Amino acid sequence: PMYFFLMDLSVLDLASISVIVPKSMANSLMNTRSISYAGCVAQVFFYFFFMTADFSLLTLMAYDRYVAICQPLHYETVMNSRAYVQMAAGAWISGLLYSVLHTGNTFALTFCGGNMVDQFFCEIPQLLKLACSDSYLSEVGVLAFSVCLVLGCFVFIIVSYVQIFKSVLRIPSEQRRHKAFYTCC
Repeated sequence: PMYFFLMDLSVLDLASISVIVPKSMANSLMNTRSISYAGCVAQVFFYFFFMTADFSLLTLMAYDRYVAICQPLHYETVMNSRAYVQMAAGAWISGLLYSVLHTGNTFALTFCGGNMVDQFFCEIPQLLKLACSDSYLSEVGVLAFSVCLVLGCFVFIIVSYVQIFKSVLRIPSEQRRHKAFYTCC
């Protein structure tokens, strides 16, 4: 079952790098350094989509390992194929919602000048420099939400692995302890 999450994770990693690298290569071959407004919107949306889904999936993988090591008798009932599909769908949906929030908030701003960004990757701070309107409050709100989301996932991962290590260290047999460490790492 863990391979389902690993496959999902590898697809997300491949997709996230595919958001930036093709434009970088095209700009390098054509000796340009710009991206259109529509290309910038798409790049920001898909980058945040894949990275948020990736981080959500890493959090779910920590939970999967926690159940496998700390609650092995309940593993089959808690982590069945339906739960895997629902958890993976939740990771993808969280990526979608976050990217819609972030992209919508960024591109709701009014930009000064042309519709070309003079670089191959659309960074939010660079886009905020091009904005004519005051974007401080809305960006601080999205940034605060982002920090809470990332810290929540990070704390969940840390707590999961602390519980795993505590459980593994309580196993009396060194061979079984080694097998349990191998399972979670």
